[in-house]
Amino acid sequence: MSNRPGPEELPSGLRHRLSHLLGHGHPHSWNPVNVMDAPTEAIRTTKVSLLVLGITALLQAAAAISSGSVALISDSLHNLGDALTAIPLWVAFSIGKRQPTRSYTYGYHRFEDFAGVIIVIAVAVSAGLIVWESVGRLFDPRLVENIPWVIAAGLIGVLGNELVARYRILVGRRIGSAALVTDGQHARTDALTSLAVVAAGVGAVFGAAWVDPIAGLMVALVILRLLGRSTRIIARRLLDGVEPELVDETESIIADVAGVLTVGDLKLRWHGHQLHVSASIGVDANLTVAAGHETAHEVEHALHHAFTFPVITVVHVGPAGVTTAHDATAHHRT
Repeated sequence: MSNRPGPEELPSGLRHRLSHLLGHGHPHSWNPVNVMDAPTEAIRTTKVSLLVLGITALLQAAAAISSGSVALISDSLHNLGDALTAIPLWVAFSIGKRQPTRSYTYGYHRFEDFAGVIIVIAVAVSAGLIVWESVGRLFDPRLVENIPWVIAAGLIGVLGNELVARYRILVGRRIGSAALVTDGQHARTDALTSLAVVAAGVGAVFGAAWVDPIAGLMVALVILRLLGRSTRIIARRLLDGVEPELVDETESIIADVAGVLTVGDLKLRWHGHQLHVSASIGVDANLTVAAGHETAHEVEHALHHAFTFPVITVVHVGPAGVTTAHDATAHHRT
């Protein structure tokens, strides 16, 4: 008979490492490539977005020049601006790959949030230009030319933007990048506004010159609505705000770890696409230091498995119900 200990007799940390070797599975949402190499995946996404939206904008611009449609000019201008927003994201993700230094001990992932600010500014500028052109055309209406090209260009805008939107939002949510998700929502709104170009072409068929500038103004209104939502998201990131549902989920995950009796002083904040979590856990007062330390690592491990984006965890371990040590520093926290 073998004297080898059974799985239930092994320390939990060793048991977990063996389970990985023997084919331990992760939830379907878990993707270690995304977690370990999120900046590289984000850079790939921005390159693809730049290419697709660049081609879309050039095709629309060619049709806009030949037709004189202000709605199409507005849409192509905005698509070009949306393509160019991939550049600050590209720069931000590249800088974020740098290793932390003695001056920037958290690393450089916060550059993603600065890129988000640049995107919001770009959206605001493009909306202002579109309003200017559309109002001018209202006072000087004229029918567009090459109507079939206008309608075709509008449909190209819908397709190109929707493809980019799906790709950006999918990757952004998977790696936890608010800037990438915001840019994806921006592209999705552009897909809807490209339908206004189609409407302008249909209006021209029936001799309604006013449809074109009105469609341009509709594009601007939708963009302004997106601008407000994106500004709130980026501002919350810059102020270290997180979604309350994320706090509840994180607290529940920590509380479910074996050996954790209490959870307190839970704090979350985003650092680019990384979620930083700090928490205090109460454990059995009779545990050894080694056992308490292992419980802290089980908490960290549970959070890594729960989310597809990188999670940086700091866990303070203390004896549940024993507050003597905390009482000594309580006056510094009030």
